[in-house]
Amino acid sequence: MATQTKIAPDASAPGAPINPGVRIGHVHLKVADVDRALAFYCGVLGFELTQRIGPQAAFISAGGYHHHIGLNTWESRGGLPPPHGTTGLYHLAILYPTRAELADALRRLVEAKIPLEGASDHGVSEALYLRDPDHNGVELYWDRPKEAWPFTADGKLAMFTRRLDLANLLAENDKATPAQVDAPLFEPSRSS
Repeated sequence: MATQTKIAPDASAPGAPINPGVRIGHVHLKVADVDRALAFYCGVLGFELTQRIGPQAAFISAGGYHHHIGLNTWESRGGLPPPHGTTGLYHLAILYPTRAELADALRRLVEAKIPLEGASDHGVSEALYLRDPDHNGVELYWDRPKEAWPFTADGKLAMFTRRLDLANLLAENDKATPAQVDAPLFEPSRSS
């Protein structure tokens, strides 16, 4: 049986925009080991466990929401990360409310000896890039106030990618020690 591919509508064609109140509610990740994933997301990043379904699934959140991230082994217990060059999740992005909170996340990563794959200033945001224990891409970021975003002379958004000053970011957190500020924090992208 042949499958047909629908052609996507022309992105430049006029259409009604989506309601601005729409948000991505949660992400659900296939993991090899729920306990290992919880050690990272709850133990390192500080999310709270809201519900657990034995060794097969867990739901975690920030601030008492029912769940921002679901973790399950229903199709992946003991599994390997997908090979590079295949489709799937590129990364999940976790938005922090302030630069100081992002700095606290960086401090947590340093303490847990979790290396970064990248750290960027995008003009509109500052972001840290890493891998979780199942090699899922994770972006931790904060957005600058919209008034501080870069725009062109004709009013178009002008995002960019520059290397983020990690020592400056870490110094934003009053819990960071001088040794953490001076620690090597960056590990170039891995191929596995």
